[in-house]
Amino acid sequence: MQGECLCKSIQYHCNQPPVYQLKCHCRDCQKVSGGPYAPIALFPVEAVKIEGEVKYFESYGESGKRIWRGFCPQCGSQLFGKLERFPNLIGIRAGTLDEPNEFDPKVNIYASHAPSWDSVDTTLLTFPLGAPQT
Repeated sequence: MQGECLCKSIQYHCNQPPVYQLKCHCRDCQKVSGGPYAPIALFPVEAVKIEGEVKYFESYGESGKRIWRGFCPQCGSQLFGKLERFPNLIGIRAGTLDEPNEFDPKVNIYASHAPSWDSVDTTLLTFPLGAPQT
């Protein structure tokens, strides 16, 4: 899988398949995406090569752990997410993939935060809050 930001200043290439593919309905993901959820594919950090300058914004999730959201400083595209809770993984926003149909979500997390005007795909494994840490 590979992709880029809107202005093409940042490109990335993944040399392994994603470990998890999910839709996160938490309020933070709603706010940064401007939509009802963030479509995220999670990869091992070592499987992703990033070219270009990424800026990261740090915040804290409901778990109390830090989250760093990576974006392009030129066009503002949201591209990446790193979680203190899962330090060996990097999240990629599915909308930035060159082939967005490669995204195949299997899980909804924070489904209890989904707005009433959006329907949650309940054919996916669905957690009212975050997925349990394994």
